[in-house]
Amino acid sequence: MRRYSEGRYAEGGGARRRLLIPVVLSLLVQLPFALYTVLHHRDVSPPTLIVLGLAIVGPVLLLAARRFPGPVVALISAAACIDLLLSVDRQGPPFIALAFAIGSAVIRGARVWAWVSVGASWVIALAIGFAMGLDWRPVQIAVTTLGILIVFGLAEGIRTRIASYEEYRRAYTQRRQSEVQAERVRIARELHDVLAHSLSQINVQASVGLHLMDKQPERASEALASIKETSKTALDEVRSVLGVLRAEDGQDPTAPLVPEPDFSRLAGLAASVTSQGVDVTLTNGVTDAPKAVQLATYRIVQEALTNVVRHAQATQATVDISEADGSYIIAIADNGAGLPPGGDLTGGRGLLGIRERAELLGGAFEVGPGPLGGGLLVMVTIPVKEQVE
Repeated sequence: MRRYSEGRYAEGGGARRRLLIPVVLSLLVQLPFALYTVLHHRDVSPPTLIVLGLAIVGPVLLLAARRFPGPVVALISAAACIDLLLSVDRQGPPFIALAFAIGSAVIRGARVWAWVSVGASWVIALAIGFAMGLDWRPVQIAVTTLGILIVFGLAEGIRTRIASYEEYRRAYTQRRQSEVQAERVRIARELHDVLAHSLSQINVQASVGLHLMDKQPERASEALASIKETSKTALDEVRSVLGVLRAEDGQDPTAPLVPEPDFSRLAGLAASVTSQGVDVTLTNGVTDAPKAVQLATYRIVQEALTNVVRHAQATQATVDISEADGSYIIAIADNGAGLPPGGDLTGGRGLLGIRERAELLGGAFEVGPGPLGGGLLVMVTIPVKEQVE
């Protein structure tokens, strides 16, 4: 809380300093000359005193430029017009507060106020000056007009650069949010795959253990040991995935370092499903593939076998991974219940995850009747050429 308050205080202090800089600079440029005229020349005539007052009022009005940029530029334009008419015969500094007011108004979106106020004040000053017969020199008019246009040009340039920066920052923020959302989806998918498979195994093994506890205690012990190993592996993977969310640098030092699943873990996956009563035959004809393909393949096989254990009522399943016609082909088949009459399993949450993983890698997903005397066939094809390490 203290750190937050200090940050807010420092930010507010910096804003106040930036607000005071134009005020101080305007006073330093305009006020000394007016004071010199009053004190040194002992000129206390009303025009001189008005010029002195304007030298103070103009910069002070800049204090409100942040909240009221339009009215401030209008008032300072009027003050500059009066100062110009009263100082036409004197050599003095320009009414620099007007330049700061123009910049503040244009940058803060009060462009119409600035153009109308300054333009009207300059035209009025010229009209009154000619009507009063003041000594308006063409060079003076040209220089003043050019100076006003230069100030407007600089202000418009700064406004454009700020707008470009804001657009870049907005696009960057959106891109970051998209990346964060994509990472959340990836983590959710990983958690679903890990938990669905592991909890399914634990549920089946617990049922076996309860059923055999009295009749075959040794097999019940094996089931409990398998539950212990499965739960430990699942917890490690979950902690590893959640470590990405907990750590600022993308890795929680307390989370276990679990390597991403690849082809080398497929045999263990098949064995774990076999231990639950489904005889799994694994055939892998792909010796090398990008890491992204290996991870996707593992998760696809894991999800498909989880569905076999939970829903198929199967006794056999085959997993075949091959490469042909420029694509990796992943086929998982079982001899279970298969599709219900007129049913469509492609909308299921587990199969939806398989479809998403395939499509993320530019692949395709198909599901249909299996070749093992019924059952279900899940087939995924992933193009080889589109993959990168």
